[in-house]
Amino acid sequence: MRQHDDMYIDGAWRPAAGTGTIEVVNPADETVLGAVPAGDAHDVDAAVAAARAALAGWRATPPAERAGRLAALRDRLEARGEEIARTVTAELGAPLTFSRAVHAGLPVAVAGVYAKLAAEHPFEERVGASRVLHEPVGVVAAVTPWNYPLHQIVAKVAPALAAGCTVVLKPAENTPLVARLFAEAVHEAGLPAGVVNVVTGHGPVAGQALVEHDGVDMVSFTGSSAVGGRVGALAGGAVKRVALELGGKSACVVLPGADLARAVKAGVANVMANSGQTCSAWTRMLVDAERYEEAVRLAAAAVARYVPGDPAHEDTRLGPVVSAVQRDRVTGYIGRGQEEGARLVAGGTAAPEGRARGWYVRPTVLADVTPRMTVAREEIFGPVLSILAYDGTDDALRIANDTDYGLAGAVWSDDEEEAVAFARRMETGQVDINGGRFNPLAPFGGWKRSGVGRELGVHGLTEYLQTKSLQF
Repeated sequence: MRQHDDMYIDGAWRPAAGTGTIEVVNPADETVLGAVPAGDAHDVDAAVAAARAALAGWRATPPAERAGRLAALRDRLEARGEEIARTVTAELGAPLTFSRAVHAGLPVAVAGVYAKLAAEHPFEERVGASRVLHEPVGVVAAVTPWNYPLHQIVAKVAPALAAGCTVVLKPAENTPLVARLFAEAVHEAGLPAGVVNVVTGHGPVAGQALVEHDGVDMVSFTGSSAVGGRVGALAGGAVKRVALELGGKSACVVLPGADLARAVKAGVANVMANSGQTCSAWTRMLVDAERYEEAVRLAAAAVARYVPGDPAHEDTRLGPVVSAVQRDRVTGYIGRGQEEGARLVAGGTAAPEGRARGWYVRPTVLADVTPRMTVAREEIFGPVLSILAYDGTDDALRIANDTDYGLAGAVWSDDEEEAVAFARRMETGQVDINGGRFNPLAPFGGWKRSGVGRELGVHGLTEYLQTKSLQF
């Protein structure tokens, strides 16, 4: 266990003003990994003051030079990839192979995208007789979640830096150790003091102080829709720019004629990834009534390959969920589903065999789920797949869109044009066609209660820019 008592503010590690601490616990064995300071309003004040002091110099830095600093940050993250992967595995519980590929690998790719965009984006353009300038919003409060701890940090900080903004980052309480590694990489990359600041702390204290701070010009938040609504209300009341990436209850629609075995295998893998702790996971699988029972059998066979195990082992495919609270939440939903009439095909509420210690959940498949059941409407955030039947493609579309959320989705068909036509009618921000791969250049974000704004690529960059027109 390592006790940290400092925060990264104004280009240096300085003692925290707050006296509290946050213990970081390994979800696989419940041992304490370390502790970080529980920052308070004084720490937030210091971080925002540093960001404001650094803003004028950073926004005046030529875009090509900002690109160079981002490229250096990308290189430092890549060089520390194994350390990052093992840290995320320890504090989140993600399998090590997944941590290497996604938790460590994806942020490197995203940082590289913004290094390139910083150098190439047209920050000025001519519109008739006017010159339109795209300028940084200012000081950004980045409040990030625990489920993809480094990716979400980079997906906010990198475009903000490319735009010329400065940042105060408040990472999630469960996964602050990788945020400290990020701060070290920022320092090693030579970013000027105050451009990036990191304050650890509890959401209702440090997080709220940061969102409400008069010195913050924009809030970028990723988390639950409930908390996001409160963040949006606070930011909106102060007339601040706000970007919200929130929850999801995404539909995986298998159209008649699609390769059912391939679609079900991919759908199960999508839900099991990161122990189901993915906001864009396809947690509702929709299958036509004629092939429904075959899909259920295929899903049961596919999920059997996800045996809960020690995430530090190379061959583990499914680790624990992040906390005891999360485990109880997920198993509570499984029980609620059965009470409301869902058929338990695989998994259940009991601890996995041999996993009495650690916060493990059995990979679960629920069949005979109807659109009004709780498990079909609320975000579970665990390794739980609900399978629903539909009668005709219009019914499938109705069920897919019958949700408060609209973050992601998938369509499978033996006719790509049919799949695209169906996807066009889905009320969601991103749709994978026949297993399309994740693209870090494409915009990511939701409709309805899944959020406001977009992350990644040029659309993510423009969230941190405001426009000014010069008339001639």
